[in-house]
Formats: sequence, structure tokens, C-alpha cells
Amino acid sequence: MAFTPLHDRVLVRRIEGEDKTKGGLIIPDTAKEKPAEGEIIAVGAGARKDSGELIAPSVKVGDRVLFGKWSGTEVTLEGKELLIMKESDIMGTIG
Repeated sequence: MAFTPLHDRVLVRRIEGEDKTKGGLIIPDTAKEKPAEGEIIAVGAGARKDSGELIAPSVKVGDRVLFGKWSGTEVTLEGKELLIMKESDIMGTIG
């Protein structure tokens, strides 16, 4: 991918949720909520302290993460719907 986020921003691809409930009911697209889980596609260099020192990001490409429902800015790059968000919008990594 030709896009590299700046500073403490990350590029995330949403991971789609299940199409069925545990009971076997199929959930139509209109009733689905946007997933709050994704995979890191690209990571910026990191934030800077007031002294100018670089703070390295704590996530890396390939990490699966959880983020807030309204986090990030939706963009379309190379025909894929992705999110650009600050690292601080990520609540944690999975696995």
C-alpha cells in the first residue's frame, strides 16, 4: 500500500463480524453494527514529546485491535474501506 500515516496515526482495516447469531438467526446488512475490531495495515513513526524525542508506537502492522465505535476517519484507498485513527483511539490488542 502506498499510504503511510504520519505521527501517531494508524491505518486500520475493519474485521467484519458474524452474519449469524449464536442461535442461528441471519443478521441482515441493514441491522449490523460496524465492527469495532480491526487489523493494523500501516503505522506512523510515532508521536513526539515536547523535548522533540520520538515516542515509538506500541502497535505494529498485523496487530488485531479493538477501538471505539466512532473512532477514526473512514477513507477509501485502492478500493478498500479503511480507517485512519490516532493510536490513542485504540483500546487494546487481541491475542
